[in-house]
Formats: sequence, C-alpha cells, structure tokens
Amino acid sequence: MNNFINEKLLPPVMKFVNTKAVTAIKNGMLYPIPFIVIGAVFLILGQFPIQAVQDYLNEIGLGPIFMQANNASFGIMALFAVFGIAYSWVRDEGHDAVPAGMLAIVVDIILQPDTVKSVTSIANPERVSTAWQVSGVVDKAWLGGKGMIVAIIVGLLVGWSYSWFMKKGFTIKLPEQVPANVAASFTALIPGAAIVTVATAIYGIFKLGFNTTMVEWIYATIQTPLQHATDGPLGVVVVAFLPVFLWFFGVHGATIVGGIMTPLLLANNADNLALYKAGKLTLDNGAHIVTQAFMDQFITVTGSGMTIGLVIFMLVRAKSVQMKTLGKLEIVPALFNINEPILFGLPLVLNPLLAIPFILTPLVSGFATYAVIAMGIIPPFNGMYVPWTTPAIVSGLIVGGWQGALWQAVMLVMTGFMYYPFARKYDKVLLAEEQGDAQPSAADIEKLEENPAN
Repeated sequence: MNNFINEKLLPPVMKFVNTKAVTAIKNGMLYPIPFIVIGAVFLILGQFPIQAVQDYLNEIGLGPIFMQANNASFGIMALFAVFGIAYSWVRDEGHDAVPAGMLAIVVDIILQPDTVKSVTSIANPERVSTAWQVSGVVDKAWLGGKGMIVAIIVGLLVGWSYSWFMKKGFTIKLPEQVPANVAASFTALIPGAAIVTVATAIYGIFKLGFNTTMVEWIYATIQTPLQHATDGPLGVVVVAFLPVFLWFFGVHGATIVGGIMTPLLLANNADNLALYKAGKLTLDNGAHIVTQAFMDQFITVTGSGMTIGLVIFMLVRAKSVQMKTLGKLEIVPALFNINEPILFGLPLVLNPLLAIPFILTPLVSGFATYAVIAMGIIPPFNGMYVPWTTPAIVSGLIVGGWQGALWQAVMLVMTGFMYYPFARKYDKVLLAEEQGDAQPSAADIEKLEENPAN
C-alpha cells in the first residue's frame, strides 16, 4: 500500500497541486487572511454573541461603527484574493508583480454590475418590480464571498496574460536613466491596456447580449453549484478524509486541501454571515452546513486528525517514556491546534498502529456535526471567521454559541474513545522496546562472547 500511494497516487496529486494555477491560488489566498481575522474581531464586537450586550452597543451607536470596520476588511476579501492570486502568479514568473495585482482589481470591478437595485414582488410571485435603483456604484456583496470564484478566475487569467506580455516583450522600454518606479509604470501600460480592453469587451457582451454581468452569471452557474456541492456529504469527505489521508504519508494535507477548498468554504461562511446579520440563519433560508468554521473548528481542531484524545492519553495513561515526554511537549501546541510534534515525533506519519483513529476521527466528527445541524439540534454556524489557532470551546462558542461550544466539547471527548485502544497498544510496543525487549538477552550475550564473529 505504501509503495502504491507513493509511486502511483501521490505523484499525480503533487503534480496537480504544484501547477502554476493551484500554487497561485494557495499563495494568493494567504493575502486576505490577516484582514479576515481583523474583520472577524470587529464582527464579534458588532454582532456580539450575547444579545443584551449587542443591544447596548447598538443603542450607544458603537455596533454600526464596528461593522464598518468589518465591511471594509472581511467584507471585501475577494478583492484581496484577486490581487493576491495575480500577484503570486506574476511574482513566481520573476516579474514585478504589483502592477498585475492592481490590474486584477481593475478587471474584477469592470466585470461587476454598476447598479444596486431593490426588487419587490407584486401579487403575482412571478412578476417583480424595481422599487429603486442606484447607478454608478460598486456593490460590496460582489467584493466578498459572492465574488470569490470570479476573483479566482480573474486572478489566474490576469496573472497568466500579464506574464505572457512580459515574456514576449510587449512592453514600453524606457532608457536606463529613467527611475525604476517610473519605468515600471510604463512597463505595465501595454499589457494593462490590452487586458482592460478585453475585460471591457466581455462586460459589454454580457450586458448587451444577456442583460447581466459576468460576475452574476458565474455566481449563478458556477459558484452556487460548487458551494452546494461542498455543502453536503461529499464536502464532508473532502475536508475530513483527504487532509489526514495525505498527512499519513507525510504530505501536508491540510495545506493542499485547504488551498483548494478555502475559497468555497469562505463563500459559504459569507452567506451564513449575511443570514445571521438579517436574523434568518436557518437551513430553510439557505444557510450552509459545511463552512470554513465547520472545517477549522470541528475537523482540524487540536490539529489534523483531532489528536487531542491521543495527547491526553499520552499525558495521563501512557507508561512509555517516549509517549509521556511527547505528551508534555504537545499539550500546549494542541490547545492552539498545532500537532506537528506528534505527527513526526511519535510518529503518526506512516504508523499503521495509529492509522485507523487518525483517519476515522475527523470523519466521525464531520458526519456527526453535519447530522446534528441537518436535524436542527444545533444551529448552522454564524459565518464568523475564527483564526485556526483559536483554542477549542472558545472557537465553538464564537461560531455556534453555547450549542457550538457544547458540541465541540462532545467531539473532543469522542476523540479520547477513538484513540484509546490504539494508543494503548502502541504504548505497550514502545514500553517493551524501552524495557529492553529489543536488547540482546543474557543468553545472546553469552553466545556472542563464545563466538564474536556472530
């Protein structure tokens, strides 16, 4: 199995994840993260989990002020993403990447609607009327989660096309005496003009030919189906099974899967957040189950494989020196969802005795969490983004209220039962080695003395 995975399965997987496009997406999606975290802090203040506190903040006028900071950071994460993806592509090609990132922002806005409408229904549900319309504006909804897939597409296409112009030398070259920053701005002029012209033509085709915009069309035909595809059992398998499966063979599965799934999971987060703000956070109103919070707080909490149950065993019940020592080293990182010390130190990687709980525990948590939300036992997660290093229980409280915190505690207890029999067996193996079972016996030593050649 090990040979099959390493020789047949992993090479094409790694070839895919190392392509220019996937690399640009993984690296580019890192740029919105700081602003998402900052926005999440202000979101918690503006939509405080305790209703009485939130009412007071709104009464004194601080609630809307906090939300303004959230809207200008968390609310425009697609804008950061489109810059980051185009920038990462062009930077990896060895060119000045800032103009490409700025160009991607321009293209992203060109392809969006320039009007905001309020649509009201008439007696006949199939007929609607526009109550009001404002033109010449940018709808921030398309700069957030709803525009994430467009941001990825635009970022990749701008990064690729800008790099093509640079390679072909279709740029304005100024004398060496011209300052570098001035020369760089002229270097981007020809590719920028060409790319903006193409983007404007695409906007015109969609506007005149289909009475819509590219961003709205992609959202309806691509992003929404993809979000729904992730928001089901298949999505649970992808975020719960693939990361630990890859980790078992020493490949950083969380980074690989997260780089591909994060845009969709963040878009699901954004949809839930909008419903939460409107007081309509229910599955009937379109809330998602599988979100970024679902993955971070109920799949990878305490580290890939949800290894807190194993760490507690190592601290409390282990008898081998190796397990007890690693347990003391890992307990603090585990509180902040970091478990590399035992992934490679115990190890969990390529350890057949611990493979079953390592792979199954996230799946059990994922499907159990999916079930309790689907059955209405706990509400969908509210869309607040919590940094992945936030300790368990606290993160559950933020994304799901007291029900989320309680359920997260139940899942952490479950990890103890999942890991216990396997950890106990592995502890016995290590203890036997430490007690000298692997050392030569007295009879063996006597034989060696009689015949040193052996």
